[in-house]
Amino acid sequence: MIDLHTHTTASDGRNSPAELVARAASGGVTVLSVTDHDTTAGCDGAAVACAVRGIEFVTGIEATAVVDEADVHVLGYFLDTKSAGLSAFLNEQRRHRADRVREIVARLAALGLALDADAILKPGIDDPGKSPGRPWVARALVAAGHVATPDEAFDRWLERGKPAFVPRIGAPPRDVFRRIHEAGGVASLAHPILVGHDEWLPQFAADGLDALEAYHSEQDVFATRRYLQTAKQLRLAVSGGSDYHGDAHGPAKPGSVSLPRGEFERLARVKIDRGY
Repeated sequence: MIDLHTHTTASDGRNSPAELVARAASGGVTVLSVTDHDTTAGCDGAAVACAVRGIEFVTGIEATAVVDEADVHVLGYFLDTKSAGLSAFLNEQRRHRADRVREIVARLAALGLALDADAILKPGIDDPGKSPGRPWVARALVAAGHVATPDEAFDRWLERGKPAFVPRIGAPPRDVFRRIHEAGGVASLAHPILVGHDEWLPQFAADGLDALEAYHSEQDVFATRRYLQTAKQLRLAVSGGSDYHGDAHGPAKPGSVSLPRGEFERLARVKIDRGY
């Protein structure tokens, strides 16, 4: 099994890197990538744990881009996590994320739902490599008794169009592709069905996108076929993974979605063929 889309406590996952790798190993995963949001802080720990268990590790990230106030998540693979340019870019991304959390908390307070922004952000304050986001606010809403579940928090307060929603600030996709390439990585569009704008894909390809995530837990067999065909038409490679977070509402385990070995090898060749 090849799972190239997982998350740890470095962003919005529930498992530490070591816990994630243990779960991946028990599920039969042979190739694993950690793709936390706007941070590579979980990669070193996961790489060590993978080496112990004989799992091939692929460095990864899920970087946030924005188009017309819509989130566009870009997966980066085989990249140098120590790249100075990438690190500077991600530091700025995480600063925007923290600012957004504070604004969301302020909006919630105005609605009568009191939360402590400093307490919510403390993991990221203690470890600047950790990447805050709305799931941290959702969990705080549950802990404070304002909602019963994180899903309810999003449905009532945090989703686009809800009272506490704050639009994200982020770079355009072409800039994110460039940052990933400069760090030696391959750029793939995460879960295109959730982006919901297939008409953007040709421009993304022209701007430097290398692959599409055709295999994903939110994409059924028909969507997978569609994106495999789109990737072929646009001369893109494909990626795939579970998008495991360790949450009750998501995939039950790493490896629940697997990228075929041939597609993985093609994705890896992109780095060589394009000289990243």
